[in-house]
Amino acid sequence: MLVLPRSLFVLIASGLLLIEQQPSRNSEMPQINPQERSPKKEPATSSETSAPKQGPETLPTLEQQAWSILEAGAKSEKIGDRAAAIHVLGLLPNDRRARKMAEAALGDNAPQVRSASAAALGEMRSRNSIPKLKSATDDRDPSVALAAAHALLQLKDNSGYDLYYEVLTGERKTGKSVLAQAAVLKDPKKLAEIGFQQGLGFIPFAGMGWKAFKTIKKGDSSPARAAAATVLSKDPDPRTTEALADAAGDKNWIIREAALEALSRRGDPSALNTVGLYLSDQEGEVKYTAAATALRLAAIRQSRPSKQK
Repeated sequence: MLVLPRSLFVLIASGLLLIEQQPSRNSEMPQINPQERSPKKEPATSSETSAPKQGPETLPTLEQQAWSILEAGAKSEKIGDRAAAIHVLGLLPNDRRARKMAEAALGDNAPQVRSASAAALGEMRSRNSIPKLKSATDDRDPSVALAAAHALLQLKDNSGYDLYYEVLTGERKTGKSVLAQAAVLKDPKKLAEIGFQQGLGFIPFAGMGWKAFKTIKKGDSSPARAAAATVLSKDPDPRTTEALADAAGDKNWIIREAALEALSRRGDPSALNTVGLYLSDQEGEVKYTAAATALRLAAIRQSRPSKQK
């Protein structure tokens, strides 16, 4: 017995429905010799069954179509298309093919694509890409270097803090500085683009008061340094506590406030004496932040002896 595909059953059912709607003289056709009717149906059946069988062999699967689209986008002449195609690879964790595509894009000529690549590798939690991301933190374009640093932090690699340390202090912990003097770090508009458009976890104006925002002028690097101080609040390196304590004495009050808040979040009571120096700061924002930080660190210091008993 010939087994027909489901699609053919639909076609046959439709044909039967049309036959039933014919005039009554057609309804008498079943009384005709069945041998005359069967040869007419067999040619149609064989031609119909051949098409569905060829379908799966000629049409690409949904997965193949998806990869074709991504690969075409990654090779597009348009920078925006390449960046978009690479960026969404972050949605594919534990996928070797996606990781290889993203890593290859770290060598793209356009910084938008390189930063999208670093961001994608961080999003897909590709620890195999850590060496390549570390190299990308030396990229001459700040958006790429920051994307790579942020990706490293997503991968629980503390070397990502080195770049933020450099932005805050002007030098890396390793003594190699390639980014701190970059012009983009002194351009508030460019910084906003890096932070908001690329989602790097480096948003200079996030949490910044209106007074501070209005104070920012062209050529002012304070937003970048303030943002770096915020990120460094989670850096376990003891040297960062010293760097933040030094930044608390910066001539720019925006930096002082950010550094004090970072010291508060670090929860290291060793900075308490430094914090006390700014309880009389002329800027209210700094003075209030210092007061709250002093209370927090003092409470932490008082709680520690009780835990040891």
